[in-house]
Amino acid sequence: MSPEGLALIGPLALGAIRGAKWDVDSAGGLTLGADPIAYAIAYASALPGAGPLVRAFTVRKEAKAHGTGKLIEGPYNAGDHVVIVEDVITTGGSALRAAEAVKNAGGRISGVLALVDREEGGREAIEATGLAVLSLTRAADIIQRL
Repeated sequence: MSPEGLALIGPLALGAIRGAKWDVDSAGGLTLGADPIAYAIAYASALPGAGPLVRAFTVRKEAKAHGTGKLIEGPYNAGDHVVIVEDVITTGGSALRAAEAVKNAGGRISGVLALVDREEGGREAIEATGLAVLSLTRAADIIQRL
């Protein structure tokens, strides 16, 4: 959530999405881990030369009993092409939960983008559902640099 982290992650994540040729309208995932990453992607998409804008949204863990009662908050629209965002993939459960909420709200998922793949089976669990997965780094890469 630091300015430096957002400034680094936003363009890197947006570059990975563009590099995968995922044509997306919005990015988001299960709160709280996905939130700053989705916001950084949305901001990076507004920088000069970044290409089409990408809106950010949040998937609540539970719908609120008051207010709109929605699971998805933010400028998400039914029919959006979406990238599900994850800070760390471990089991894949959070990404799959967010993907289910998006599908139930009429979204079309282009893939899942994670900052870190912990390499503990989560990527495989997500891919087993037919979703493509990108990660900016893997746990082995981080350990190797320590």
